[in-house]
Amino acid sequence: MAQDVTLPALGESVTEGTVTRWLKKVGDSVAVDEALVEISTDKVDTEIPSPVAGVVQEILVQEDETVEVGAVLARIGDGAAAPAAEAPAPAATEPVVPAAPVVPEPPAPPAPPAPPAPPAAVPVVAPPAPPEVAPAAPPAAVPVVAPAPPVAAPVVAPASGSRAMPYVTPIVRKLANDHGVDVSTVSGTGVGGRIRKEDVLAAAGGPSAPAATPAAPTSVAASELRGTTVAMSRLRKVIAERAVASMQQTAQLTTVVEVDVTETAEFRNAVKDQFVQSTGTKLSFLPFFVKAAAEALQVFPIINAVADGESIIYPATENISIAVDTERGLLTPVLRSAGSLSIAQIAASIADLAERTRTNQLGPDELAGGTFTVTNTGSRGALFDTPVVFLPQVAILGTGTVQKKPVVVTHNGDDSIAIRQTVFLALSYDHRIVDGADAARFLTMVKNRLEAGDFDADLGI
Repeated sequence: MAQDVTLPALGESVTEGTVTRWLKKVGDSVAVDEALVEISTDKVDTEIPSPVAGVVQEILVQEDETVEVGAVLARIGDGAAAPAAEAPAPAATEPVVPAAPVVPEPPAPPAPPAPPAPPAAVPVVAPPAPPEVAPAAPPAAVPVVAPAPPVAAPVVAPASGSRAMPYVTPIVRKLANDHGVDVSTVSGTGVGGRIRKEDVLAAAGGPSAPAATPAAPTSVAASELRGTTVAMSRLRKVIAERAVASMQQTAQLTTVVEVDVTETAEFRNAVKDQFVQSTGTKLSFLPFFVKAAAEALQVFPIINAVADGESIIYPATENISIAVDTERGLLTPVLRSAGSLSIAQIAASIADLAERTRTNQLGPDELAGGTFTVTNTGSRGALFDTPVVFLPQVAILGTGTVQKKPVVVTHNGDDSIAIRQTVFLALSYDHRIVDGADAARFLTMVKNRLEAGDFDADLGI
């Protein structure tokens, strides 16, 4: 008897999901809690485990199809697959299509067709030295290349269903399938050994390296996306819709201040080693920016307000959304009650949220309920930008890169030029709710807090 596998509730605010990839096909065996299918929602991407052990008999929802929570995705039984369920199989096996034309060739009995095949396979099997190998041993290439197809098939095929590998995001796994890379053989360079798309491209770039060299003589790796067309992911569609809606429904303005963070930088340098030993977390500038912003939000709650039609709601806590750059797009997990947290608690929470966001281990509800956003655009070297406010929030703070520069300083009435560390802070806000004076007062308080650099009592170690 077959058992239905339904789309579970993935969070209070999630009502539907899109099948991005089937990890099993009709006829495959599956164990209890083994990942069966990848689902994408407007909050997170996740894997749905099988509730029972058995054989996949039917796949009822195809890839890229969106269904509501509770919909039947597949049926699993304890016997062979039902004949009627074979139809979805081609969709599930699409990732291994590159190996399909290779498998039928070895059984071909006629000898004459064999010679034409090897010349076509030679550039693929040994691209590093085509000029030397092709003319040197054309007769010997026929018996040597002929056994190659059976070897190629088992290498590519396991990538579509193997689970003996570190966790990778759906987009990286799809990229690996597209390039015929077995993810279990790739060493990850990301946090905690996580496999990144750069690792997959590096593994796939071995055979094509000679062809890429002329296009990138300065050792700049060209993106594999050049000259391609891809469909927007569900997350990208949601981000696009929200951004456009926000720009159309709000009156957005950005105010920028430059802050001398030399004192904060010196304090950070003095305690960073002890901080790592006590907390196991590196101390960056971001926790200081978040702490200063959270304190200022308590004094100027209009910046922490939420728009609700013609009403303005003033939340009782400062729930700060932290923008996290992921391979799937920008996500904003929420740091709750930030105003009551120490520097150590903020740093640990940000590191935890960022890591779980990038590895798809974040719950959908952890992305909801933010009242204000901080986006660290300086982490990629930007001086500042004009970040977009996402409704229902009314403000977002962008922190630029910290840089050393000559600055005019005044001491005892005398001006002099000194090397100082500075950063630009950009506050975008909904001008329907927040006035420019409110924004300036908020930024000035954050600026004064950071320039004083007095965080001893707030370090929390």
